[in-house]
Amino acid sequence: MNFFLDAMSGINGFLQMGGPVLIAIALLLLVMWTLLFERIWFFKTSLKSELNEALTTWQSRSDHHSLRAHQIRESIISQVTLKIESGIPTIKTLVALAPLLGLLGTVTGMIGVFDVLAINGGGDAKSMSAGVSKATIPTMAGMVAALSGVFGNTYVSRIANREKQLLADCLTLS
Repeated sequence: MNFFLDAMSGINGFLQMGGPVLIAIALLLLVMWTLLFERIWFFKTSLKSELNEALTTWQSRSDHHSLRAHQIRESIISQVTLKIESGIPTIKTLVALAPLLGLLGTVTGMIGVFDVLAINGGGDAKSMSAGVSKATIPTMAGMVAALSGVFGNTYVSRIANREKQLLADCLTLS
């Protein structure tokens, strides 16, 4: 229990040092990784049944030659592709938004530095350091969030593309 309280105290101190933008970055990170884990869970569990259903639908058809068969094949691939790619555009958007939130934190921190400069008239380095801290911590947090999202998105997108290609290869035209 003491470890948990110490960890929460450290997290709270970090959020205080970085300002309110860090809370937005933390929420963005939570949503992004929830979506990433949901996609991975879908690929590991539900995707197999979706692919089997699509293959069964295709193989139950006697006609694989006509123009109508080609259209049905494309329809099956499109329906499964929609399920495979669900959430991936949102993940990409959140990855792109993370550094922008970090930049917002930089700007708000620098505004604090400029306020100190305006009030004190110049060289009080101690009072300016709080603003500099509030400027650099959100920048770092936004970049870390974006980098982790890039790696997660790359992994999920690679699996999605592979599964879509495998489905298209399995639905053969005679």
